[in-house]
Amino acid sequence: MGGGELKHVKEAYYSNWVAPLGPNVDGFEQDIQAYTGSNYCAALSSGTAALHLALILVGIEPDDYVICQSMTFSASANPIAYLGARPVFIDSETDTWNMDPELLENAIIDLAKKSIKPKAIIPVHLYGMPAKLTHIISIGEKYNIPVIEDAAESLGSTYKSRATGTFGNMGILSFNGNKIITTSGGGALISDCQSLIDRAKFLATQARDDAPHYQHTQIGYNYRISNILAGIGRGQMEVLTERVEQRRSINQWYRDFLMGIEGVQFQSEPNDNYFSNFWLTAATFDPKKTGVTQEDVRKKLLTDNIESRPLWKPMHLQPVFQSALFYGNGSSELLFNQGLCLPSGSNLTAEEKSRIKESLVGILY
Repeated sequence: MGGGELKHVKEAYYSNWVAPLGPNVDGFEQDIQAYTGSNYCAALSSGTAALHLALILVGIEPDDYVICQSMTFSASANPIAYLGARPVFIDSETDTWNMDPELLENAIIDLAKKSIKPKAIIPVHLYGMPAKLTHIISIGEKYNIPVIEDAAESLGSTYKSRATGTFGNMGILSFNGNKIITTSGGGALISDCQSLIDRAKFLATQARDDAPHYQHTQIGYNYRISNILAGIGRGQMEVLTERVEQRRSINQWYRDFLMGIEGVQFQSEPNDNYFSNFWLTAATFDPKKTGVTQEDVRKKLLTDNIESRPLWKPMHLQPVFQSALFYGNGSSELLFNQGLCLPSGSNLTAEEKSRIKESLVGILY
């Protein structure tokens, strides 16, 4: 917490406006629009809710095919299943660890041979690293397929000086408890298309028709954020730039004492077009060069009471999606087998950093 959150929460408390909607919700949406440069925003209960609504808005129906990045958290893929649609998973390229544009186009061409046209493309900005947006957006435009950016992990990241989440037809954000800023639970849908956001807000408030009584002509959802949580979000937006600086500083700290070790590779910005918030610092450990596996490193840290985690297990390897189509080259599986997310919290203390460094140096040097 940055401290400014209490002001907005108290306003909600003393005005007795604690339910969904309210002045903080409106203000939070305006803050998000100003920060990202998007024209319209719907503040919601989660990033997953935002993606679910986005898929509804582009017309996804049962048995439709939706292309999704494989190297991601399950929340990127689950909303596809909510709608009874079929996910098609795309492997990663090795520059950013995100959706491989070449494999994406190959998949679209191959599916066309089977008389299948995907109804949406969901690239993910993994751990804050922008995907190859120029290529992905151009492919979406070429084949007339909407692109929904999963920017849940990348608030504060930019591609060609433009905020992630603003390149596709829509972008989704997350303010879950583990994100770079948080409302404890929350998310947002952003777009430059007013009609999409207006409809998202309608659906997110139980699709209540404009009538003096409660009338519903279609199914809606309870997806709006509360006025209290939006107040936390307004205070968090005040420290977002500082949080990005802290995460990037932590990332550089790891690089400074680990970069010289052969076989340790960090997820890195390919060139000056990419600016990552480095929400999480992620690295791979090649056992042939380091002499230790990713699991050896994880267990050593755990022995020293330091938590780390493997990278996301790719969706095409998840039992729940075992029957889904996959277009791959082995990149995400290799990343999963060798990769580790290192402690990256904005509030890491000097003492904690010293412990982390001592533990990693102890096993890697």
